[in-house]
Amino acid sequence: MTNEELIHKYCPLEKQKEALAKLKQGYPVQYLIGNVDFCGCLINVNENVLIPRFETETLVAKTIKYLKRMFLGPIKIADLGTGSGCIAISLKKSVDAEIWAFDISDVALNLAKENARQNKVAINFEQWDISKKIPGKYDCLISNPPYIPEDGFVEEKVKKYEPHLALFAKDNGLYFYKKILSYSQEVLNEKFLIAFEIGDNEKSLLEQYLNEEYPHFKYVFEKDLVGLDRYLFIFSE
Repeated sequence: MTNEELIHKYCPLEKQKEALAKLKQGYPVQYLIGNVDFCGCLINVNENVLIPRFETETLVAKTIKYLKRMFLGPIKIADLGTGSGCIAISLKKSVDAEIWAFDISDVALNLAKENARQNKVAINFEQWDISKKIPGKYDCLISNPPYIPEDGFVEEKVKKYEPHLALFAKDNGLYFYKKILSYSQEVLNEKFLIAFEIGDNEKSLLEQYLNEEYPHFKYVFEKDLVGLDRYLFIFSE
């Protein structure tokens, strides 16, 4: 279905002309429709949150496989930089877990809470700067943090319409990975999983950093559906 067909199908008749005009200017169709399908969950989106991508669905699918292989009983998960709540919500529907979802943006959290209610799941939401140590102890940390370098390439329509807070990171895009890793051992239980989505050009930088700063960590990089290195999993065994 084309974007124009989506507008005709999902936008109210009185708003279709305006929506089609915005679409021609590059405005994201997902914002015009107001929602996306993510791992079988209907997730509402607006300009306050990043539009969930297929790559992040793969992050969730791969994380679920690790969790089911590593843990037998109920677990505790922290979703760092939850945005629309799509990761936390889809995990809650798939694994036996109590989930905390953190984000610095109050408007993003308001939307995430709405999405959790709409999908009938209970998640603990908290406003928090994920560069600082989060409260609590967990079995799993998962994050699709901002990872585009401040001078990195990004599509013009993404740069123009999606929240920069959710896109760009200092330190060549590695800022949040390093911050999360710096407190990870304090907030993780002895048996743990860390799941990251990463930029497709960040594997070598992260691998070097892990080998230098965390040589005791066991980790693996995994590819997305088109063969790019897009995921980092760190685990206790």
